[in-house]
Amino acid sequence: MAKRCEICGKEKKFGNSVSFSHKRGNRSWSPNLQRVRAVVNGSKKRIYVCTRCLRSGKVERAL
Repeated sequence: MAKRCEICGKEKKFGNSVSFSHKRGNRSWSPNLQRVRAVVNGSKKRIYVCTRCLRSGKVERAL
């Protein structure tokens, strides 16, 4: 299973890296995922969450 944010669904994206001479090569962008302990449906679970969701408070973190 590929890693992705379990809140917003953000996952790896693909594109081209373009050099100064305009040669193109493949590259990818990965989201900044953190494994956090959160309350899901009343129980504590470990889930992968992007840092944007953590900062915006979309995740209720369990201590």
